[in-house]
Amino acid sequence: MTRVKVCCISSPEEARIAIEAGADALGLVSAMPSGPGPIGENLIAEIALRVPPGVDTFLLTCRSDAAGIIDQMVRTRCRTVQLVDEVEPNAYESIRAELPNVRIVQVIHVQDRSAVEEARAVQEHVDAILLDSGRPKAEIKELGGTGRTHDWSVSAKLREAVNVPIYLAGGLNASNAPEAIRLVRPFGLDLCSGVRSNGRLDAGKLQAFFDVVHRRP
Repeated sequence: MTRVKVCCISSPEEARIAIEAGADALGLVSAMPSGPGPIGENLIAEIALRVPPGVDTFLLTCRSDAAGIIDQMVRTRCRTVQLVDEVEPNAYESIRAELPNVRIVQVIHVQDRSAVEEARAVQEHVDAILLDSGRPKAEIKELGGTGRTHDWSVSAKLREAVNVPIYLAGGLNASNAPEAIRLVRPFGLDLCSGVRSNGRLDAGKLQAFFDVVHRRP
């Protein structure tokens, strides 16, 4: 069964709604140069502390320095770190050494076929790769939460080229999730804007998404 990560969680109440709907993981967004969802690290830690065993907690960070990333993980107590931008050399090794129980997920923004080579280059350092639709080279970086899909044919080739689990993000909703699963066959789906109304997590949209993904009648 395709796993589902509900991202941009903004409060304990949103975390509860996502978990009750069936979320396998929650995304908690720290400071970003742009996009929806950032919350303070104290609130991230509060939410992460309340999440029951069996539901993963992802800290999304745009930091590129290992020391800063490690400090964030220690403060927030999340179980997985999602690196939404490129990191400095040896950052993966430093994170592993300091936080051996933390899982590392690297985001690759699929803009063209060069994403396949990016994935091949990082796969040995990470536990999973997440494919998103940001623009990290833009004047103001877009590192997620864009609500845009990307070329899923590239995502499918990338999944075939690597040996780690692939999460698919970018503009997913109840209408296009079945096609995304059919074409890409990802380990998991990562959603944010597609299950929100006026910026808030919408329990109805979330339930519709899970009904489609899990093929419940």
